[in-house]
Amino acid sequence: MLDMATKGGAKRSQSSRREAPPQAPVAPRNTWIGPVAQLAFVAAAATLVYSFVAVAREGEVRRKCGSVCLLHPNYAGANRRLPSFSLPDLHGQQVTSDSLRGKVVVLNFWTKTCGPCLEEMPEIAELAKILRDRKDVAVVTISIDDGPAAVKDTLKSILREEPPFSVLFDPESQVVGAKFGTHLFPETWIIDKRGVIRARFDGAREWGSSGVVELVDEVRADTYCPVTVREGRPQGEGAQICESFGGT
Repeated sequence: MLDMATKGGAKRSQSSRREAPPQAPVAPRNTWIGPVAQLAFVAAAATLVYSFVAVAREGEVRRKCGSVCLLHPNYAGANRRLPSFSLPDLHGQQVTSDSLRGKVVVLNFWTKTCGPCLEEMPEIAELAKILRDRKDVAVVTISIDDGPAAVKDTLKSILREEPPFSVLFDPESQVVGAKFGTHLFPETWIIDKRGVIRARFDGAREWGSSGVVELVDEVRADTYCPVTVREGRPQGEGAQICESFGGT
């Protein structure tokens, strides 16, 4: 009886120690998905921020350079300065370059033997009238003719009034030719308050246009356009933007 009980107990013991049936295998978790997803999110966010910044920067360049690009200057930049000079005006008073500091200067070179110069003279007068209330702007012309008597009748026939701008005289072209290098007329320069030449335009233009007024106001506000123009071709940062405006 004892042996039977012992055997029965042994069987029960063996039965209790019998291993549980194997479970179905569980697929390992992809622990790398989380970090990859985070990296993808960061990359997408960075791309979005970069795109936003790029668009904003392009918009700022367009705002600063719109008038320069649309007016197609032959030169634009900030690496030349107004040379010093002292020239007489219509009334014999000397006007110096130093007296123009602190003002935005629209400086036009002309002569009465230049047809395009005379054609654009009413436009110069119109611009001077538009800018008259801007006390920090001066519209100045320099003639290479002999003096007031040589141009008096010409100005009267063209403008039919006293010139609303300053007229200076450089009969020997010691300033116009020797210092500015100008030999073809008309030629017009835009100079900022510090005496930095910001733009040059060769040939006659519609000076009374809103684009010119906008350019003058931008120079008054010391707005710097990063586009440089050499021989009529935009260069440097923003050049493509100028080309999108239909620039040369």
